[in-house]
Amino acid sequence: MLGFLQGAAYGLFLTCLPWCLIGLASPRLALPTEHPTRWRVVLRYAFLVPFLSLLMWLTSLWGGFDPSLPGWLAGLVGIAVEIPLERRWRRFRARRHQRRLEAMLEAETSRRRAEEVRQGREAGVAELDPANPPADADEVVQALCRAKRELLEAGREDHAGQVDRLYSRYRHVLGVLGSRFDTSELAHERARSLVEEVCLGAVDNLNAMVAQARGVAGLDVDFVRRRLGQEADRLTANETSALRRRLALVEDTERSLRHLAARNEAALTALDDASVALSRLVTDRPRARVGADQACEELRRFIDGAERYSRPSR
Repeated sequence: MLGFLQGAAYGLFLTCLPWCLIGLASPRLALPTEHPTRWRVVLRYAFLVPFLSLLMWLTSLWGGFDPSLPGWLAGLVGIAVEIPLERRWRRFRARRHQRRLEAMLEAETSRRRAEEVRQGREAGVAELDPANPPADADEVVQALCRAKRELLEAGREDHAGQVDRLYSRYRHVLGVLGSRFDTSELAHERARSLVEEVCLGAVDNLNAMVAQARGVAGLDVDFVRRRLGQEADRLTANETSALRRRLALVEDTERSLRHLAARNEAALTALDDASVALSRLVTDRPRARVGADQACEELRRFIDGAERYSRPSR
């Protein structure tokens, strides 16, 4: 064993000069790294490998001076075998690191979107469960359930919260409408149909958002931006143009999604206006025979003159 090690040390030392010359001519042939340079070639084959061969030779002297031919041949081909193996190992580590980084970025993106949804959720907004719609769900509520389920499947939790707000506004307006009008009245049917039309228009916007979100669901924006930022010097003109075009598609889609979300915000404002206007209507017959202000004024005058009704003590 020590003879094999001694022969390998001799063979390894003899190959340092040829590999150093090869590396100076083309660093990529003599180094397993992704970005080879000539100073690394000199460091590797003028210092590191000779030191390793010297250490092997000193260790093998415990068995005497007896280098073996198999060890010498193994030393001659050692670097030629080690370079592709080390290159594969480095690429494997780089791919594993990239997968871990992408997983961390995806988790961070999901957490950030969930945090934005939580912070953007209004107080008192009822959460609509697409898997279990309400028992009394009408056409509008069922359409909202489908839209929310498709938005969640497309990975757009940031826009799915808008469905809950539409559902809450819709139920609130119907509740106010039912308290102000009888269901048999023509005004109730007319107002309800208008509210449903507004909500169905918002559902159409949500369906358009789903279709556009699915179109760019397979595009990794973070990956494109990393390549344009970190690897811009290694990309060709065609690759740079393709990546920028891909990034422009995502940005255009995001701009369109924001526009559709703004239209839904206008629908939410219309529903708020309707609920406030309906709550101000006085459709019941007043129970008091006089107005509230007049009753307060008469009560005040009565209190001021109440002393006249007191009887003198005997």
